[in-house]
Amino acid sequence: MYSNYSRLNTTEETLQDVHSSATNVSTEQMSPSPCPLLYSDYQFTLIPVLYCVIFVLGLAGNSVVVVVLCRHHGPKTVANIYIFNLAMADLLCLATLPLWAAYYAYGYNWIFGSVMCKISSSVLSLNMFASIFFITCMSMDRYRAIVYPIRSQRRTLQQASLIALLVWGLACLSSLPTFYFRDTYFIESLGVNACIMAFPYEKYAKWSAGTALMKNTLGFLIPLIVIATCYVWIWMHLTKAREFRKNKQKRDKVLKLVAAVVVAFLICWLPFHILTFLDALARMNIIDNCDITTVIDTTLPFGICLGFANSCINPLLYCFIGHQFQEKLQHLFKLRVYQFNSTRQSSSSRKGSYLKEAETPGDCDKERLNCKPTL
Repeated sequence: MYSNYSRLNTTEETLQDVHSSATNVSTEQMSPSPCPLLYSDYQFTLIPVLYCVIFVLGLAGNSVVVVVLCRHHGPKTVANIYIFNLAMADLLCLATLPLWAAYYAYGYNWIFGSVMCKISSSVLSLNMFASIFFITCMSMDRYRAIVYPIRSQRRTLQQASLIALLVWGLACLSSLPTFYFRDTYFIESLGVNACIMAFPYEKYAKWSAGTALMKNTLGFLIPLIVIATCYVWIWMHLTKAREFRKNKQKRDKVLKLVAAVVVAFLICWLPFHILTFLDALARMNIIDNCDITTVIDTTLPFGICLGFANSCINPLLYCFIGHQFQEKLQHLFKLRVYQFNSTRQSSSSRKGSYLKEAETPGDCDKERLNCKPTL
């Protein structure tokens, strides 16, 4: 039931780095650990299935968001710019999921080449940071719109676009270590060509701990503090606001959405970041209990699945639940149905007109004469 792998050069430096945890580069780059790494074989079948499900659902949801926002002819808003960029970040991440599903299915054997290893890993890291940063921006924007509605009207699309560019730039900078160190290496003992992070042996512990700390702090802790603070203030404002006190149903709907955003963020990302932090401690031999390291190595793939699942949940939370987005989606759907019916009616009208012209009295007589049986 279990496959034994030596816990050698294993890193979790990006969202998918658990894929390298069953591999090593060489004996010169070993990260010493007395504990063997146990992997249950069902991971190599269950994880690819979960990835495929997340890929299909996330691709459908985020594609609908992008199409609706692009086809909407009304005035654009600041929130729409953030939602569009969030959907694009999720789509970039989802585009690489089939590759990582195959990586698991082939037992950590990367068959797509060194360049795709580096690009796919960097895209995942980029998505992780960009998604969380855009969720943070949307939380701050929602806070301003609800708590300071008059002041928030000063926001411009140019400012939102500039912030979006800064977010992408910061996400790219945060992903540079992944782009630099990620590469493919043939693991002779396992007979696989693995896509792994190859830190310098002399500074392996420092690089591993540093990237994990950056990921935990910049990619989760700081955004979580900002998001939680914004929504706590929104909650306090709504419970005190006279308008929302009168309309309890409207207030409760907004508060439930606020709670859903925070809870979904925690469910999707907290397990991954806790396991990543514990894994970094294990690499520095601060945690040397083999039972704990086994639990970390076994559960980390599923923590990553939860992180990927956030790409499916984002469209539901930020778009489909929203009343304005539902109206845009219905308008687009009705427009498509109207265009389809108009095309059919136009085609039927042309056909009917042709038949009517063909059935004029003179033509009918001629047709009858021509249709007489002949010997």
